[in-house]
Amino acid sequence: MKLGKPLVKYSLSASTRLCRCLCCEWSPGESMTIQSRRQLSIIHAGRTAGGRSLALAEAALAGARSCADEVETRLLAALDADLADLLAAQAVLFVTPEKFGYMAGTLKDFFDRTFYPAQGKVEGLPYAIMVSAGNDGRGAVTAIERIARGYPLKPVAEPLIVRGEPSEADLAAARELGEALAAGVAYGVF
Repeated sequence: MKLGKPLVKYSLSASTRLCRCLCCEWSPGESMTIQSRRQLSIIHAGRTAGGRSLALAEAALAGARSCADEVETRLLAALDADLADLLAAQAVLFVTPEKFGYMAGTLKDFFDRTFYPAQGKVEGLPYAIMVSAGNDGRGAVTAIERIARGYPLKPVAEPLIVRGEPSEADLAAARELGEALAAGVAYGVF
């Protein structure tokens, strides 16, 4: 099974017991469509190895890996992420440094490349935001929220704004947000 595909068809033999849910109307020997492994995408705009926003993204990734059996978590640079990554995800965490009171240009570029092609395909996709701020971070959050409403995506957590160098408490909050998003994806909370 290729990860990231939303639905996969399987033809099962009579001896195969793959489905454990109680709501399924599947009988052995029938063809069955099941949901492939769920995916959380962490799309970050940090371009500096060891930088603050990348440290927050990596902390969120570490937290999300607590649900690794149920959810594949992908850490993607905004410049490398594309429409296929957005469509494959069941939730997205956007991580950006604050640049001149706005999101980083690389995250804005991701939105520019995916906005129109994603129309009608990602409605209600859960998302959250983390901002590594040098100022107050609110301008970056406001801009991302405005764009997300246009897709339209669904916010599922309060934005995490970290001002200055991330402390251990900030990194713990980033891990907690990553874990909460992954758990929400794994258990269908969103």
